[in-house]
Amino acid sequence: MPASYAYLGPEGTFTEAALRTLPEAATRNLVPYVSVQSALDAVRVGEAEAAFVPIENSVEGGITTTLDELVAGTPLMIYREVLLSITFALLVRPGTKLADIKTVSAHPAAQPQVRNWLKANLPDAHWESAASNADAARLVQEGQYDAAFAGEFAAALYGLEVLESGIHDAENAQTRFVLVGRPARPAAPTGADKTSVVLWQRDDHPGGLRDLLGEFATRGINLMLLQSRPTGAGIGNYCFCIDAEGHISDRRVAEALMGLKRICLEVRFLGSYPRADVTAKDVSAPRPGTSDEEFVAASEWVARCQDGRF
Repeated sequence: MPASYAYLGPEGTFTEAALRTLPEAATRNLVPYVSVQSALDAVRVGEAEAAFVPIENSVEGGITTTLDELVAGTPLMIYREVLLSITFALLVRPGTKLADIKTVSAHPAAQPQVRNWLKANLPDAHWESAASNADAARLVQEGQYDAAFAGEFAAALYGLEVLESGIHDAENAQTRFVLVGRPARPAAPTGADKTSVVLWQRDDHPGGLRDLLGEFATRGINLMLLQSRPTGAGIGNYCFCIDAEGHISDRRVAEALMGLKRICLEVRFLGSYPRADVTAKDVSAPRPGTSDEEFVAASEWVARCQDGRF
């Protein structure tokens, strides 16, 4: 039997649409789960080879449910990412008119992406959050709500009509999804990679965040995501989720991680994986003094000095 990939379901989610863009998805059983947590837990307990979940959108930033699941619990690792352009459709039961809509539903991450449209067109409609946009469509089908914001492709799955399409407050809105599995050796570098980590400070002190970021800055590593998340240990206690350019096999990235390991209470490595937004030919050359060759040359110079061969 083919291995399975868990994903945020039910059928008809943007997550499923993004997952189906991966070539390997054609050789896997794609199994919907009711939540991000349950999809990731399926990987942790061995029910699924990997899970595919949303982690960031260009309107509201990180998807906190996914980030918190990766921060806590048994470690998991990111192996791939996919970017999907997002526009919503307003799905209703056949015959429903705009004036009939009193309640609307979607995943919480959808609300900031349609807030202005909702205010302009359905100012009195009551918002109800759902586990996913497709689940909102299912709830509309069952009569619990009048309309759902979901992908247009979900209408046929749930016997609904598209009342409005192309809904979005921000042009070119995108959601980023990741394929997550159990920890293993990262894939070989492609030249256009991203490394994700979670950092916990030893203590709260002036310049603490600067110290963490300095490990990247001094090695010419650009950060693509920096988000704090509460640790649950009380007000003011946070960890930091970071996406950085580069691969753990790059000398500058490896040395930055070693520096962080020395100064942090804990470092959780979430993986090095290919970027979805660029290819190797689009990546700028490392800043002077931060290439692998320059790191090697500097290391060899130190060794010569130690041997009296300088």
